[in-house]
Amino acid sequence: MNAGLIWAQTLDGVIGADNAIPWRLREDMAHFKATTLGHPVVMGRKTWDSLPPRFRPLFGRRNIVVTRDPQWVAEGAERAGSIAQALELAGDPLEPAGPAAAAWVIGGGEIYRAALGYATTLSVTEVDSTVKGDIYAPTLGPTWKVAEDQGWQSSASGLRYRIRKYTR
Repeated sequence: MNAGLIWAQTLDGVIGADNAIPWRLREDMAHFKATTLGHPVVMGRKTWDSLPPRFRPLFGRRNIVVTRDPQWVAEGAERAGSIAQALELAGDPLEPAGPAAAAWVIGGGEIYRAALGYATTLSVTEVDSTVKGDIYAPTLGPTWKVAEDQGWQSSASGLRYRIRKYTR
C-alpha cells in the first residue's frame, strides 16, 4: 500500500491537546484538504469523534476509522480493527503521477505511530508556537529525509509555519 501520513505539529512535536488541535491555521487546513481530497483517509476513533459533526464524514474522501470496538458504526465511515486492515480496505490504486500517497493517515498520535512503518510519504506542517499538549507526533528515524521544504511562511493568524514533505 502506498500510504502517507499528514499532520501539523509544534516544533517540539505537539499535535493535540484534549482531543483537539491547539491552534487555528487556515493555510494548513487548506493544505490538508488539497492533499487528501479524493483519497481514502484513515483515522482513529478519537480523531473521528473530534471532527465537528457537520464535517463527518470528510467530504470527497473514503473515511476509514480504526477502532478495537467491533460494534462501532458511524454513518459515512467504514470500520477497521487495525492499521493493516484499514490500509487493505483503502486498496492500492497507485497513481501514475508518482509517489503521492494512495491513502492518507490523518491521526491521532497512536494511529500515526502504528502506521509509520507502512508509510512512504509524510506531509508535516511545523507550527512555530509553544503550546501545552498531550498528544505528540511520532519520532522520525534516520531513514526519513526531507524531500521538499516550502520554507517559513506567515499565516493570516500571525503564526509562522512551514510544510515539509518527507520520503524514505
